[in-house]
Amino acid sequence: MQGIGSTLRIGLGALVFVAMAGCAAQYRTHGYVPTEDELQQIVPGVDTRGTVEDLVGVPSTSGTLNESGFYYVESEMRTFAWRRPEVVDREVLAITFDTAGVVENIERYGLQDGQVVPLARRVTESGDGDLSFIRKLFGNIGGINAADFFN
Repeated sequence: MQGIGSTLRIGLGALVFVAMAGCAAQYRTHGYVPTEDELQQIVPGVDTRGTVEDLVGVPSTSGTLNESGFYYVESEMRTFAWRRPEVVDREVLAITFDTAGVVENIERYGLQDGQVVPLARRVTESGDGDLSFIRKLFGNIGGINAADFFN
């Protein structure tokens, strides 16, 4: 009987250990930002878009207005138990170009530099009220005048 009690205690201890290990936070990294050594190879005023892509790789995104720059984004997410994933760290590297496509500036931004942008869901209301499609279709039947076809 003493063997069953100690086996039960060991099994219960192992179960508690596995449950606690399952609650450990998990970290994932998304995206890519070039290292400082790679950025040292870029010379502002000399390098172009093509040489930047060759040296540090293709960016995560690029500027949509006049192709103003390259943006490399890396985010670190933490997931803990049942909670929603949380952004722990984010780094954005912005390489801007002048109108000739030559590197103008290289800047780094962190999570502390960001701003929360509230998204508004705007729905355009129709002026018809709550008329159904069938009612609109049959509502035009009496509005036709034969004189409009002959003049």
